[in-house]
Amino acid sequence: MSWIILIFILLVASIKNRESEQKISVSVVIPAYNEVKTVENVVKVVKSLNYIEEVIVVDDGSSDGTAEAAERAGATIIKHLKNKGKGAALNTGFKKSTGDIVAFIDADLENLTKNQVENIINPILDGKTDVTKTKFRRKAGRVTELTAKPLLNFFFPELKFEQPLSGQFAAKRSFLNNIKFEEDYGVDVGIVLDADVRGMKIKEVDIGKIEHSHSPIGSLNKMANEVVRTIVDRAMEYGRVSMMDTLGKYIRMSILGLSLTSLGLFSIFFINKIPAWFGTILFLAGLVLAIYYIAKLVKRGYTVIIRSDRKSPTAKSFLYMHFPILVSALILLAMIFTFMGSVHITDSGISVQPASSNLVWKSPANSSIPLDVRGPYTVDSALEYEYNILRFPIDVLRTLEVNYGDSIYIKDENYTIIPNRPGEENILRIPSDARTYLGLDIGTVLLDNNIRNTFKNSYVEKKIPINGNIGNSSIEEGIFIKTSNNEGRIVNIYVDNKKVATTKGIFQNGTYSIYINNIKYRNIYVDDDNSTSYAYWGRYTIKIEIGDKATSNAEFATSNEGKFLNLVFK
Repeated sequence: MSWIILIFILLVASIKNRESEQKISVSVVIPAYNEVKTVENVVKVVKSLNYIEEVIVVDDGSSDGTAEAAERAGATIIKHLKNKGKGAALNTGFKKSTGDIVAFIDADLENLTKNQVENIINPILDGKTDVTKTKFRRKAGRVTELTAKPLLNFFFPELKFEQPLSGQFAAKRSFLNNIKFEEDYGVDVGIVLDADVRGMKIKEVDIGKIEHSHSPIGSLNKMANEVVRTIVDRAMEYGRVSMMDTLGKYIRMSILGLSLTSLGLFSIFFINKIPAWFGTILFLAGLVLAIYYIAKLVKRGYTVIIRSDRKSPTAKSFLYMHFPILVSALILLAMIFTFMGSVHITDSGISVQPASSNLVWKSPANSSIPLDVRGPYTVDSALEYEYNILRFPIDVLRTLEVNYGDSIYIKDENYTIIPNRPGEENILRIPSDARTYLGLDIGTVLLDNNIRNTFKNSYVEKKIPINGNIGNSSIEEGIFIKTSNNEGRIVNIYVDNKKVATTKGIFQNGTYSIYINNIKYRNIYVDDDNSTSYAYWGRYTIKIEIGDKATSNAEFATSNEGKFLNLVFK
């Protein structure tokens, strides 16, 4: 019984698949201009295929009863009041059609068969291709052999079609919606070229022998002009002209040379995984290439401008063509000047440290401008008699998250942070002993993203901003500077049941000291649970509330390391 049910399910699935395949709709568009003798038979052949849902004949200004003959055969008729050209007729018919696949078939075919139409449409229905074009057995066309093929071989050598101008073809609507229909006889080759450049699958199908009415030499001349114009236009649009001419080669090679020079320079100073010798080779090779081809461009441009009767327009044209080279050269010059400005000469040698990674994201709540540019900073000596003074720019304080007046300990020595002097916005003035301990020399350039690493694990006695009025009192915390965020806790401080300050930092399970007026008052134990501690000083009741979790890049000092909190009442 189960086998019968399984077979039934498979049959139903198969039927549904066939139905879904049959849901792909097909339209046929037939352009016609004075084709009363043949159009009726063409329509009848197309309509004999039951999966073709609509047949549209576009009467392109005929005067011989073409529209009436097509209507008798059952086609939908669209009329142009005057002759606009084959491409315009195809475009009109396509816009009025609704099929997922649209086939275009000429109205002047004298012996069209049902099998020939199926050969055009079925490869797309079967999912084998996106576009079909036809070839057929007849004497080679003069326009094809003398104009189309030579031009295509030059500009589009990847196309190897026997009959690139065959008027019968079909394509998916999704592709046709995104291309331009030429208004004249260039429409056929234009669609093929658009499909090729867009990476569509194109299949040339053999439909056997067909008979066309022969065109007079005047019509062939017009057709040849339109085909040539379309191929050349597409070649220019898709960059095939600049890929082949000498000037285009010079431009491409100059840009390549400048790009390699920039890449080499960039890799030497920024990309650690690329060896310096390889970056140097890139830089030198690109520089030689750029100089060689730019010299050729200058020489050629000078010759053309001198020979020109209209020198100003010619010079403007060359400037327009060479604009990408100018931009590449400006980028390279900007990089070179940036690096030269970052060269520092010391007793130990020459170092280059470009100013990068100085962009800092700021919370929109703190500033209307979300990006802040900080640094780079240059290390300099302390001023006379300022043995325990650090002069820092305001941006350094923002990065370290400290304040002016805070004390920072370097090798157990206490240094007070104060503002730098006017005109020294990017100078760090550090006394000699502190510089030696931190491994800094006079002239060393520090990027903003290296500041926290330079002062990593330094102990800071930091003032906490106070909300409310508790006289001239102040609150300090003891923290260690860290380089990355870790899970910490929020600390709320209350005086007489009023929250006067909030801070946050990283705790290690252990003992922390509370000081009042620089005298240790008591120790508290902090673990993973929220805790509250009280202290009393004169008439003040102080509550220390260790609350919710929060990320922080500062670590609170334990009782063995420093002062967790120091409340100073005056």
